[in-house]
Amino acid sequence: MSFVRSFVRCCSLTAVVASFVVSAFAADKTPKKDAEVVPSYYGPQPATENVDLTMYARIREEGFKHSHVMQFAGALNDGIGPRLTGSPNMAKANAWTRDTLTTIGLENAHLEDWGEFGMGWQQINTWARMVSPDPEPLWLQAAPWSPATKGPVSGEVVYINPATADADKLKGTLAGKIVMLGAMRPTPDITEPLFHRYTDAELAEMTTYPNGQGRGALPPGQSAEQVRADRARQQAQRTALVKMIMGENVAAIITPSRDGGDGGGTGIIYDDNGANLMRNAQTRENAVTVPNAVMMIEHYNRLGRLIENHVPVTLEVNIDTKFTSDHEHGFDTVAEIPGNDPKLKDQVVMVGGHLDSWISGTGATDNGAGSIVAMESVRILKALGLKPKRTIRIALWSGEEQGLFGSLGYVKKHFGTFAEPEHADAATPAFLRERGKLTTTKEWETLDAYYNLDNGTGKVRGVYTQENFAIGPIFKQWIAPLADLGVTTISYRNTGGTDHLAYDAVGLPGFQYIQDPMDYETRTHHSDMDTVDRLHAADLEQAAIVEAIFLYNTSEREAMMPRKPFPHPENEKKATAPIAGIYPGAVEK
Repeated sequence: MSFVRSFVRCCSLTAVVASFVVSAFAADKTPKKDAEVVPSYYGPQPATENVDLTMYARIREEGFKHSHVMQFAGALNDGIGPRLTGSPNMAKANAWTRDTLTTIGLENAHLEDWGEFGMGWQQINTWARMVSPDPEPLWLQAAPWSPATKGPVSGEVVYINPATADADKLKGTLAGKIVMLGAMRPTPDITEPLFHRYTDAELAEMTTYPNGQGRGALPPGQSAEQVRADRARQQAQRTALVKMIMGENVAAIITPSRDGGDGGGTGIIYDDNGANLMRNAQTRENAVTVPNAVMMIEHYNRLGRLIENHVPVTLEVNIDTKFTSDHEHGFDTVAEIPGNDPKLKDQVVMVGGHLDSWISGTGATDNGAGSIVAMESVRILKALGLKPKRTIRIALWSGEEQGLFGSLGYVKKHFGTFAEPEHADAATPAFLRERGKLTTTKEWETLDAYYNLDNGTGKVRGVYTQENFAIGPIFKQWIAPLADLGVTTISYRNTGGTDHLAYDAVGLPGFQYIQDPMDYETRTHHSDMDTVDRLHAADLEQAAIVEAIFLYNTSEREAMMPRKPFPHPENEKKATAPIAGIYPGAVEK
C-alpha cells in the first residue's frame, strides 16, 4: 500500500481527499423528467438479492480444493522478486501476469501504458561495515533510485540530526565524509504480540458511523490546512539541507530505518518513500546525486552514540545499483472474461490490486497478495466454465506506491477527468489538490463496480462501502452465507490509500476489503520481511473465494450496483461555506 495511504493516515486527510471528489449535490447524469431512462445505478434497487447458493458452493469447492494461489505467489515473489515501478523486474511482472492470465483462459490480456514514470532502476548489491573503532558488518540497503558508489568507498562518519542541524556551520566540512542523516530513535520494548486478527468487538466497532477520532483524526486544534502547511514547511527545510549536503561532495548518505506499527520495526529495514531523500526521486529533475542507503535502526543507533560521545567512526560502504532509461513508462496488466448477455455484456465488473512493490523484500504482502488473489479469483470463475452476463475484467496496477499512478491513469483514460481549478496550487501534491469539474466518458456509464485487495495476507472479514449507503444492504445479503468463513462486517466508512480511490473519485463504485491485520503494519509493510514466508495460504484461498463470489454476484445482477451522487468538486467550497447572515444582528464587513 502506498505513500498516499501512509500520508493520508498519519496526517488525517482522508476526509479532505474525500471532499475533493464527492459532494452531496444531485447527480448531473440522472435525467430529471423521464423516470424510465434513469440509469439503474441511480434508480431504485431491489430489496432482496438473488443469491445463487449453488454457485457459492461451486466457487468454494474450486477455491479450496484446487487452489493455485500459492503457485502464483511463488512465481511472482520468489521467481521475479521486488517490483519497483520502472524497473526490469516490474517489466518481468507485467509480462508474466499478462501471459499467465492468458494461460488460465482469460481473453484480451495486454499491457496498458499509463504514461511516463521516470528513471528505471534496480539494486544489484549493497553492503557496509564499520572499519573503526570496531570491525562489524552493518545491515543496510540502497534507497530507491540511489546512484552507485564507485566500488567500495571509505570515510569518516558525520552524524546530522535535521531537527538541530546548522547548515551554515556544516558547509565546507563534509567533503569525502559518510553522512548519517536523521535522528536516532528509540527501539521500544515489544510487550504485546505483533500479529493480530480482528476480534468480534473490533469488527462490530467498524460497523458504526462516523468513525470519530480514531486513526484518521486530525491532531487536536489543527485543521487539515495547518497539517498540510506544517508538512510542507518541514519538507522544505529537509530538502534545503539535503541539497546543501549533496553539494558538498560527500561519499555517501545513510538514513535510519523508520519504525513499524506498535514499535515492531526492530531488526528490520523499511525501504520506501521514507528512505528517499527527495520527493519524486524517480525523476531526473529530482534525482539524488549522492549514493544513499537506509540502515537497520540498531546499527544506526550504535554509530550515532559513538559519534555523540566523540569516538571517530570510519565506515566502508558499497552501493551497487543500475539505472536504465530516464523516461521509463508505467504499465498496467489487463485481461478479461467476456460477458455473454446480449443486454449486459458491454457492462464491466473489475477486480484488481497493485503489482508494484518496494525493494527491500519481495513485495509478497504488499501487494503480491492482492495481485495473486485477484488472479486466483478469475481463475476460479474461468475453471468453472462460467459465462457471466457482464464482462469481468482484472487490472493489476503499477506506480501505486508513488501515488496511485497506474489506477489513476487507467481511470483518466477510460472513465473521466477533472478540470484544473481556477487557482491551482503547484506546491500541493497532485493527489491533494482541489479539482475542477468532472467530465466523464461513455465507459463511465458501463463500469459496474471495482473490487480491490491491498491490506496484506489476512483473510477477508468484510468490506468498506466508501459511504455508499445504498450498497450496504446488498453486500450484507451477499456475505450472509460466508459467515462460517469469518466474513461478517459491512463498514460504511471510507478507507484510503490504495487503488479503489481512483474509481471512487470519479463517482464509480470502488471498494476495498476489510482484512485481518496479521503483522502487516508491524513487520512486513515495505520491509525486508515482506516475503512469501509471511503469506498465509488458507487466508489467501479464502480471500480469492470471497472475491470470486463478489465478482459473480455483480456480473449477474439485473440492475447495476448503486452509486453515490455524481461528484461536483468544483462546487465544494460553495457547498461548505458558512450561511450568510445566519447570526442575528451580525454586521457584514
